[in-house]
Amino acid sequence: MSKTIALAGRLNQECECVGTDVPALQHRLDSKLVDAGHKAGVAETHPHLYSELPVFIAHEHVSEMQRVVAAVGRVTRLPAYRDAVLGNAPAIARVAPAALGVFFGFDFHLGAAGARLIEINTNAGGALLNVEMRRAQQACCAPATEYLKLAPSAESIESAIFEMFIREWRLARGSRPLATIAIVDDAPREQFLLPEFLLFQRLFEARGVRAVIADAREFSIRGGALVYADQRIDLVYNRSTDFYFDDPAHAALAEAYAHDLAVITPHPHAHALYSNKANLVTLSDAAALQTLGVEPLEIETLARAIPRTLRVDGPEERWWADRKRWFFKPVHGFGSRGTYRGDKITRRAFADVMRGGYIAQEIAPPSERRDPASADESCFKFDIRSYVYDGVSQLFAARLYQGQTTNFRSAGGGFAPVYVLRDGIGGTAKFADSLASEGMCSPS
Repeated sequence: MSKTIALAGRLNQECECVGTDVPALQHRLDSKLVDAGHKAGVAETHPHLYSELPVFIAHEHVSEMQRVVAAVGRVTRLPAYRDAVLGNAPAIARVAPAALGVFFGFDFHLGAAGARLIEINTNAGGALLNVEMRRAQQACCAPATEYLKLAPSAESIESAIFEMFIREWRLARGSRPLATIAIVDDAPREQFLLPEFLLFQRLFEARGVRAVIADAREFSIRGGALVYADQRIDLVYNRSTDFYFDDPAHAALAEAYAHDLAVITPHPHAHALYSNKANLVTLSDAAALQTLGVEPLEIETLARAIPRTLRVDGPEERWWADRKRWFFKPVHGFGSRGTYRGDKITRRAFADVMRGGYIAQEIAPPSERRDPASADESCFKFDIRSYVYDGVSQLFAARLYQGQTTNFRSAGGGFAPVYVLRDGIGGTAKFADSLASEGMCSPS
C-alpha cells in the first residue's frame, strides 16, 4: 500500500477537520433560491444534503478512476460492443445524435483492492450542488489552506459546465445561436433535487440563455419544433428517469429526439451504451471483452476495477445459498430503488429478485469516514462520484451515508468535499507531506 493511500485511510478515520461551513452554505443557497421560487429554506427541506466532513483520497485512486473512465469510453466505441448492446436496446436508443451526453456519473468504491466501479449513470445529479459547496469550503488547518489555493475554483468549474452545454449545442447545430434551454423532469417542482434545477436555471440565464424548468409531460410538437408553454425549446437538459421515453406522456420528447427537433442531452443512446446495468455483465467479463476485440490492457483495467457482475437466473436455492457475496440491482432501476445487499435481504425481497430483471454484483465494500469529533464517533460509508464529459473527469464528489445505499437521510452525511493527496507530484505535495509531518489535522 502506498504512502498516500495509507495516509488517506488514516485521515478518514482520525481527522477532525471541518471542510464545509454547512450553515453558511445553506444560507448562501437560500439567498439564491428564494428569488427563483424555492420558498422553504434548504436546512428545512434538505437537512442532510451536505456533510461538514472532508473526505481524503489518494492520487493513485484518482489515476485509476481516470483509467477506468477512459477504458469504458474506448470500449463503447467498438463496433462489436455497440452492436451487442444496441441490438438488445429499444429502437429509440439506436438513434445516434451528435450530442455526446452531459453529466455521466461514474460511481466508485475505494479500498485495498483499488478503485472499484459500482455503477455508471448518464443523468447524474449533484454537480452544481457540489460547485456551491466549494464556495463554502474552509481551510481548517495550514495544509488545507495550501491545498485550497491550488484547487480549481467554483467559478472555473461552473464556467466549464456551461461550456459543456454549449459544446453539445454546437456538435448538433453548429454556429446557430442557442436561445432556450429546458431543464426537464416529471413534476420537477416536487423533485428532491429541485434546488439544483433552480441553480441551473440561474447559470444559463446569467450567461444569456433563456431557461425554463419544465415538466416532461407538458411538451408538444408544433411546426416541426419542440414547444413548452408556447416557447420553442432548442435544448433539453434531460433529468427524467424514463430513459427511453417509454411513457406515453413523454411522446413529444420521444418524437423530438427521434426526428432531431431539439438537442436532448443526456439521451437514450448514451443510456443504452453506458448506463444499462446489464452492460456491467459484459464490462466485468474478461473473456467477453476479449471476444469483442478489447485491447488486453483495457481488459485488465476493467476486469480489476468492475466487480464481477452476473444476470440473476438459474436455481433459486443456489443464489440463496451464495447470496452474501452479492449486491442485487434491478437492470432498469435507478437511485438505489429495489437494490438489496445479499447479507441483508429478506426471503420476500429475494423472491422479487428471482422473478427476473436483476443483476448480481459482487460486493465491493465502500470506504469509511469516521467523525472523531462527534459524541458517538459516527461512522459513515462513502462513495466517490466522478462527473465525466467526453471521457474526461470534470469534478469529484463524495457522498457520505449510513445504511445499505446512498440516501441523503443520514444525519451528518451528504455531499462532502474531496481532498486528493499527492506524494511528491505537483504543488499539492505539500498537503500530504504537511499532514504526515504534523501527524494529523487538528480542528481549527
